[in-house]
Amino acid sequence: MKIIWHGHACFTLEFLKESMVLDPYEKGSVPGLSMPTLEANHVLMSHDHADHHGIENIKIISQPMEAKVTKINTYHDDQQGKLRGINIIHIIEEEELRLVHLGDLGCPLTHQQIELLSGCDVLMIPVGGHYTIDAMQAYQIVQQLHPRIVIPMHYYGETFGYDVLAPVDDFIQYCKDCVFYESNELFIDTKTASQTVILKCPKKD
Repeated sequence: MKIIWHGHACFTLEFLKESMVLDPYEKGSVPGLSMPTLEANHVLMSHDHADHHGIENIKIISQPMEAKVTKINTYHDDQQGKLRGINIIHIIEEEELRLVHLGDLGCPLTHQQIELLSGCDVLMIPVGGHYTIDAMQAYQIVQQLHPRIVIPMHYYGETFGYDVLAPVDDFIQYCKDCVFYESNELFIDTKTASQTVILKCPKKD
């Protein structure tokens, strides 16, 4: 399968039989990023904030979903949602792969949630802090879940992102298995080696 990062927390997942977009952002909602118009069979969104809910940018080609999708309600903050509301974690299972997108997770995981998420093939995790968990909290969650592949997201870059977020360097200082890619695309299967993936953010049009 192919994973495409569109910046911030937005990804396209391309399986053999279907595609889905996770957390598309509205045009103009994320500094330095230009949300492309995408085609997909399905769209999954963690919450309804503009930088995660740009469904108007997705041309949906409807078909029955092949993947198994499990949703877990968490919080967008560490005060049980009082500041920013509910956040939805998505677990996607297809082609013998299990992928987890944590959305804008802003709180520690419960023991039950750790059990549900442990051992996934791919973990897409926010690391920038302020609105979500920060780099150290993200690393602690990685240590709890033991994913095969980690993709940090929702951070500040030199040319993109909210300036209140920390850069990805704050997270990767804890990681010993970083692989830096020259594009925003990653092909994976059941044999892809364990790694922390740093994808190249697409340039703004």
